[in-house]
Amino acid sequence: MDRNGNTYTFIYAAVMVILVAAVLASVSMALKPLQQKNVEIEKKQNILASVNIESSAENAEKLYAEKIVNEYVVNVNGEQAEGDAFTTDLKKERAKDAQDMLLPVFECQTEDGLKYVLPVRGAGLWGPIWGYISLNEDMNTIYGANFDHEGETPGLGAEISSTPFEEPFKGKTIFDESGNLVSISVLKSGQVAPEEHSVDGISGGTITSKGLEKMLQDDFSSYKEFLIKKKS
Repeated sequence: MDRNGNTYTFIYAAVMVILVAAVLASVSMALKPLQQKNVEIEKKQNILASVNIESSAENAEKLYAEKIVNEYVVNVNGEQAEGDAFTTDLKKERAKDAQDMLLPVFECQTEDGLKYVLPVRGAGLWGPIWGYISLNEDMNTIYGANFDHEGETPGLGAEISSTPFEEPFKGKTIFDESGNLVSISVLKSGQVAPEEHSVDGISGGTITSKGLEKMLQDDFSSYKEFLIKKKS
């Protein structure tokens, strides 16, 4: 075959493309278990962070096993159901009819007593936002919060994952004195709301702040029956 001809060039290029694709596919398959493990460790770190427990990639699994004493899923009626809390994907559950949704719950034993960790998920300005909220045994007072995002603007909406934004959630309550679920308002400049049910939003990140407010309202509403049953 003429090595200077078009046919040879085409065959050579095709073979190289196939070989490179095969190598990349093999590498991807080999790395997939490690990538999945890293995702699981990060999730455990985030759950622990919501109960104010600092962890690293090296000790997160050990701390999680020690501190998380129970995990299960509930339905919108507040009843425990069949399912694995850790692997339940809230994004997929949100796509279901309300009566078919499964909602994860994690119970964590801390120095301040038993805490209940609830995952939350919503939409920011540029993509999904999510996080974990921990509640005291009164099922009303927030013990800690941890939020994250996929692509919010650095210095603006991305600040939802910063300590200065997360810290003020501690001690806030999600039910009012009459027992109504009011969630937490995330206030933009000039807005007012009862202090016990609100935090300041992010300057310049109004859409992300309001997306987070809606996320909390929607997800606390889904867990409402569970929270009421636990309170009683």
